[in-house]
Amino acid sequence: MGDWDDLIIGSGMGGATLAAALAPTGRRVLIVERGERLPDSPEARDATAIFRRGHFRPKETWLDAEGRPFNPGNYAFVGGNTKFYGAVLLRYRAEDFRPLRHMGGVTPGWPISYEVLEPFYAAAEHLYRVRGDAAGDPTEPPRSRPYPFPPVPDEPDIAALRRAFAAQGLHPSSLPLGVDLEAWLRRAPTTWDAFPDSTGAKSDAESCALAEALRHPNVTLMTGTRVVRLLAEGRRVTGVEVEGPQGRPATLRAGRVCLCAGAVMTAGLLLASANAAHPAGLANGSGQVGRNFMNHNLTAMIAVNPFRRNRTVYEKTIQFNDWYLTGGPGGTPLGNVQMLGRVTGPILAGESGLPLPLAHWLAEHSIHIMAMSEDLPDPDSRVMWRDGQIVLDWRRTNVAAHELLVRRLKGAMRRAGWPIVLAKGFPKSKPSHQCGTARMGEDPARSVVDVNLKAHDLDNLYIADASVLPTSAAVNPSLTVAALALRLGAHLGAHLGEDLPG
Repeated sequence: MGDWDDLIIGSGMGGATLAAALAPTGRRVLIVERGERLPDSPEARDATAIFRRGHFRPKETWLDAEGRPFNPGNYAFVGGNTKFYGAVLLRYRAEDFRPLRHMGGVTPGWPISYEVLEPFYAAAEHLYRVRGDAAGDPTEPPRSRPYPFPPVPDEPDIAALRRAFAAQGLHPSSLPLGVDLEAWLRRAPTTWDAFPDSTGAKSDAESCALAEALRHPNVTLMTGTRVVRLLAEGRRVTGVEVEGPQGRPATLRAGRVCLCAGAVMTAGLLLASANAAHPAGLANGSGQVGRNFMNHNLTAMIAVNPFRRNRTVYEKTIQFNDWYLTGGPGGTPLGNVQMLGRVTGPILAGESGLPLPLAHWLAEHSIHIMAMSEDLPDPDSRVMWRDGQIVLDWRRTNVAAHELLVRRLKGAMRRAGWPIVLAKGFPKSKPSHQCGTARMGEDPARSVVDVNLKAHDLDNLYIADASVLPTSAAVNPSLTVAALALRLGAHLGAHLGEDLPG
């Protein structure tokens, strides 16, 4: 069996949540994380340090399809990318689990329904202390429990924007958020979107799920340890090769391995673990590992009025989904609209390269909002492993739908009193909800893991991160990843000591 019952690779949303679910079973659980804990520091709330100097960006390079290097902006800390996320914890809509016709094609649907995942969504909302209100959103799916906390309050300028949207016949609603506002603002008056959580005021994977898991003596966290490859014989993973501090190599062994490294790194590790019995990489009998990579189509907007001021501190509290399930030609979906965190002069200067005085004026006379559309699975959009390095060939899909959503949102912002709308799409170097590279499915010839997230090809390998998502939907995936991890934990806990059939 090895030194551990369960070895979890990665401490982000999937890994930390799975650890929290397994902790009460008494099984010996090891979480392996390549990063260290993120300490508090003056830079944690310094917009210039974060957005202009890239103080927290990892020194990591991937290649694009043409072989050009780029920094992907994926963070390597305990808690993963959730340390910097906008803490939006939205459920997928019930319709997202079924095949949907989009302007760019038809999504394949999921092998499980929303109803199957709903109890785990509810449990995840409580684990991550989500603040929200289900009222007012026409796409809100059925729920078994209310949010555990009321929504984060709108600031006056956002309350005015909410009223302006409603006056147009739209249905603005409160964003479900994982943030303790009073505790967050006590540290410094900034938004939480893209700022690191260094005090536990944000409901990230470290401060919620991992903290819960580590209350149990049978759970151990190993930091500063990079997984190099998985070893396998026949249908079993037999070891995990790692490099610890100062590059010291070691092999860890466990009865079960749960891969939760994120959509890109999970695929990369499986491909890097090729051997004679698995020449195309582990869990890749279908040839689907690394394929169907999806990244939301995202456009950030700065809506300007020279005669108005934006007096907000955090800004990110409302959304609307009127065009989520319809709005395009023939009633096709367009996507989600939600606020960005407050963009200040240093943030805008760092992101755009504008001179700081101009950036400050624009930030003070604008509202900041985002359009998000679904990226459809495409087998040629993929993660590859070449000469020891990640290669990402992302091929955007559903672009026409996103462009239409952007035009609709520009019109809504102008009608709301912000007549000049500047828009910029998110580049490949900015993580925008990467998913899909080890998709879940019932057919081993067309998917990587089964409905219980076990690899079709291996009896003791599970995957619980955004790589298993069959579709990207058009909302932030964090809560869905957490719900899937809780569902996997419940499944594994119900079969203690068994080689699970999946």
